[in-house]
Amino acid sequence: MPSRPDPKAIESILLGGEAVYTREQAIELAGADPELAGRVWRALGFPTLGDDSVVFAESDVEALRIAGSLLEGGVLDEEGVVRFARAMGQTMARLADWQTSILSTLIFKEGQEDPMSGPLMKQARELLPDVERLLLHIWRRQLAASTARTLAVMSNGNDIVPNYYPLIVGFADLVSFTTLSRELDEMELAGVVEGFEATAADIVASGGGRVVKTLGDEVLYVADSPRQAADIALRLASGVKTHVEVPDVRVGVAYGPVLTLHGDVFGTTVNRSSRLTSFARPGTVLIDDALAECLEDEEGLQVVQVRARHAHGLGLIQPYTLRRDFDAGGA
Repeated sequence: MPSRPDPKAIESILLGGEAVYTREQAIELAGADPELAGRVWRALGFPTLGDDSVVFAESDVEALRIAGSLLEGGVLDEEGVVRFARAMGQTMARLADWQTSILSTLIFKEGQEDPMSGPLMKQARELLPDVERLLLHIWRRQLAASTARTLAVMSNGNDIVPNYYPLIVGFADLVSFTTLSRELDEMELAGVVEGFEATAADIVASGGGRVVKTLGDEVLYVADSPRQAADIALRLASGVKTHVEVPDVRVGVAYGPVLTLHGDVFGTTVNRSSRLTSFARPGTVLIDDALAECLEDEEGLQVVQVRARHAHGLGLIQPYTLRRDFDAGGA
């Protein structure tokens, strides 16, 4: 039976050194305010630890110094530092879980007797600096794109209420996921979900949209232009089902004011998009009247009004079916 890797050894590799400080020692060395340090630590997603627990490495001390410098330099106030830490913590926690699941799958496939001394762990040690640089570059690239979008919104006069502006929101939903979850074992179901998420993410990104989040059997995305949103929705409805292990997909798209907060989107437009998805038949796209009006004269697209539906909490919704108009030269 393969031996289990030592968690402390892995922690030492990833943190660049062993844990040698207690909480009080780390705070004192960093010159940080104890109350703020506690709030930042919890915001990052870590539990409160006893005063005698030796769990902090030199890199943790440096992180506390940086957090304190943001406050002292007037870059952020105390609430801003905590919110910044929470955003980083939640994002990195999901990224870390995702990456760990990939690595553990590789180790399992290799069947190594000792994963800590095996070639995969050796490669992980050697590649860590390159991964760090890649992570930093991707973050800077995404930050640049996000800043450009925000400035574009502000230049259009939509900065009266911060983070609240018109956006196109789409949901793509696996129709038979519940049934499928009863028929497949955990590994097979995980393969279906990963295949769906990967295909959907590729379609959304290549179409100029952005995936907001994935919920297993559902993908939430946004787009800036009606045409982009329409093309993405149609490709999702028709493209995903070409993978035989994935059931049909239905898509709902709505256009209107959206509140963007903490990397997520909120508001009536989001709820309307979700309801439209639940009304759609497998392999089809339903859009709301606001988006239908924008797409009415778009070449290669066909917008057809269907029966109005009542949605709890939203009242009467007038859906439209979105299709390719091949007679008009739709691709």
